[in-house]
Amino acid sequence: MSSPAIEFDGITKRYGRTTALDALSLRVGRGELVGLLGPNGAGKTTAVKLVLGLVRPTSGTGHVLGAPIGDRAARARIGYLPELFRYQPWLRAREVLTLHAELAGVAPGRRAAATAEALDRVGLTDRADDPVHDFSKGMQQRLGLGVALLGEPELILLDEPTSALDPVGRTDVRAIVRSARDRGATVILNSHLLTEVERVCDRVVILHRGRVIASGPLDEVVAADGVRLRVSDLDDAGRRVLAGFGPVSTDGDWLSIRPLDAARIPEVVAALVATGGRVHAVEPGRGSLEARFLELVTAPEEETA
Repeated sequence: MSSPAIEFDGITKRYGRTTALDALSLRVGRGELVGLLGPNGAGKTTAVKLVLGLVRPTSGTGHVLGAPIGDRAARARIGYLPELFRYQPWLRAREVLTLHAELAGVAPGRRAAATAEALDRVGLTDRADDPVHDFSKGMQQRLGLGVALLGEPELILLDEPTSALDPVGRTDVRAIVRSARDRGATVILNSHLLTEVERVCDRVVILHRGRVIASGPLDEVVAADGVRLRVSDLDDAGRRVLAGFGPVSTDGDWLSIRPLDAARIPEVVAALVATGGRVHAVEPGRGSLEARFLELVTAPEEETA
């Protein structure tokens, strides 16, 4: 069995009196596409720097691609797109990628092909010989993504990869990210665009105050949060029955109960029918990742401990 792509065991990282990571334990398997989420100051950047070997833990241990944190051979198998990056504006797109292919240790005989493949993946083949200073912000974002994909890395870290893209570009990036995952790479997506994470990731990890406060498949982290029902002939007695299941809101003929355990939905329907109400439609609803995220990061500290 292969080792995890990332495995942190009780890692603490302090900068002076500031604790960026607090006994963080984290495991990311090979071939996973994971969304790394958290408010500003949660520890995401420090966690990424640890993976890249740019900082060392104050305490605890960690492995990346089966090697200790900071191992040079492992670092060569990582692709990275930072949130803020700049390429020399006088260089052409092909030259930027060729330079980074050399820096990444791509064999000389493979550099031209690797550059062409990266340009094709991010939709810049037709602009390969244009200088970077002629590129829009979205095109530069595509170029940065191409750099991160050079050399078929085993682990890819993407920091806000769709922030400068239009809807078409975001769709393209989702396809590119899934393709990398499908060929066996592990992809870590760090984004504040939670709808993008929801659409593309297999699993999410939410950090807060340097700790993991939620981790797992989306359907587990974002559980069903209630139910919508279209009801008629509902009298006051029926409304009192509904109120016994949880907070009720009304939108025309539709009633919503949130929060509500999905297992209780049949019980709600039976209670409505018993009081004379007529149920025309039932829509169990999964909560949004954004709502769950806000619930977790605004909860009192003792609730997320």
